[in-house]
Amino acid sequence: MESRDASTLSDRHVTAADIARLAGVTRAAVSNWRRRHDDFPSPAGGTSSSPLFSLEKVRAWLESQNKGTEESAEVRLWHTLRGDYSTHMLRGLADVADHLWRGERGGLGDTAVGLVDALAEESSPGALTRALTTRFLNAGERSGTASGSTARLVRALASLTRPDARSVFDPACGTGSLLFSVGAPGARRTGQDTDPDAVRLVRARSVLELGTEADVRVGDALRADRWPGHRAELVVCDPPAATTDWGREELLMDPRWELALPPKAEGELAWLQHAYAHTAPGGQTAVVLSTSCAYRRTGRRIRADLVRRGLLTDVFALPAGLAAAHSQPVHLWLLRRPLDEGDTARTVRMWDLSGADPDGGWELPAEPDAEVALIDLLDDDVDLTPARHAAPDPGEVPAAFASTRGELVALAAELVKALPELAAGAPGAGFAAQVKVAELADAGLVDLDGELPRSASGQVDTDFLNGFLASAANTRRSTSASGTFRTDARAARIPKLEVAEQRRYGAAFRAVTDFERRARELSALASQAAELAREGLTSGVLRPEGTEDSGGE
Repeated sequence: MESRDASTLSDRHVTAADIARLAGVTRAAVSNWRRRHDDFPSPAGGTSSSPLFSLEKVRAWLESQNKGTEESAEVRLWHTLRGDYSTHMLRGLADVADHLWRGERGGLGDTAVGLVDALAEESSPGALTRALTTRFLNAGERSGTASGSTARLVRALASLTRPDARSVFDPACGTGSLLFSVGAPGARRTGQDTDPDAVRLVRARSVLELGTEADVRVGDALRADRWPGHRAELVVCDPPAATTDWGREELLMDPRWELALPPKAEGELAWLQHAYAHTAPGGQTAVVLSTSCAYRRTGRRIRADLVRRGLLTDVFALPAGLAAAHSQPVHLWLLRRPLDEGDTARTVRMWDLSGADPDGGWELPAEPDAEVALIDLLDDDVDLTPARHAAPDPGEVPAAFASTRGELVALAAELVKALPELAAGAPGAGFAAQVKVAELADAGLVDLDGELPRSASGQVDTDFLNGFLASAANTRRSTSASGTFRTDARAARIPKLEVAEQRRYGAAFRAVTDFERRARELSALASQAAELAREGLTSGVLRPEGTEDSGGE
């Protein structure tokens, strides 16, 4: 295996964050070096916003500038894994954990095995897997892997959920950090994830870090629930990024929809009901959701039923910086499955912790910001946003308005950057040769079983495919003479392009989708800013610029 280690040495790439850790400085210092030193190594890959540098060249430059520090064994192991596994770091972590647990080295090279053994002997196998997993999550290297909850979010849920649960279930457990951190010590821990490497890692980590093997299974939790009939006292879920392709058409009659069949746009509420379906009587469900899930019109029916049945007990507005996939605030909804018909909630407690320090403790105040009667929530909107129900302290409105306005300005700037720059082209240029999606499906290149078509081979890019399915031409083909729209993917046509060109279009379509998501977030934040502005102006704690302060005379 040494030949593999030697051959990959010159190919290993590091991020700016890695360079900062390597040199013992901040990322800002690395950015300054890049600007001030013409001889700083040029990027060897990555993107303009997230460049990658040659580790060999970076080390040589640090040494020439007397800026280098001695690498720790853990850092050397990390860079060795990066070289051996490149974009498949989760597989590398799973191989490390399996080696420490079962003695199986998998794809580990001799150098990596030596470092792993030395570090495990120096501390412990469990401490090593925990440290590597934390580094993985902080590095943001999750391309093509399961989602992972941030350390901040894990700490929040560990503090805000019931600590005495003797059984815990996480249907989207990722690297297992959330599953391991909640419930009682010694609780039975079960879970599911789509990524086999994530499942391997969680199983090994549970033995090495907790002393008992968690029962975690591979599969898409919504489309292929591997735990039918299973219930736990505490179910926690930090769902994957929201998507309309969550399997609705395949699951129309699924018994998990106790409240209602989730609309196509409400994948988050599908995860909420899936988690609740696995909650034991008297048990608690804790699900992390986007802030817009509290007020979107498409989810109103499910929210109303949730409130009407007395299943929702608490809604927490959490600060920005907790989510793995974005920098926006999130909500935590707590549900409780009643023991009988009389054991239901009569009110919903609203906690506005959006101003809390994400790195601080999570000690709750003695009272919630509001305790709202169910009937008061069942209006036309069924808006479950805590800030809407908490009576604002007039003295806090100016600071809240300034903070919200700042977030709005920052998000507006992000929105402009999110819209991709697209070059001018000629109508239909390069699209003369087209193929029916039906032909691709018949050839086994495309899978049409889900809500949205998916590539079933390396010859078709999924984002390219779905981007062109939404074209005006295909939309017209799917609209009847009466004006009724009905998706007919098989009849749709897409251009015949090389895979590399497909991927370029796919990246552009993904950017447009991200732009739409950010635009929706901007709209929600704008409404919040407007509400604060009106509250401040009418209460007197805010006044227009240039207005003289009368001092109350």
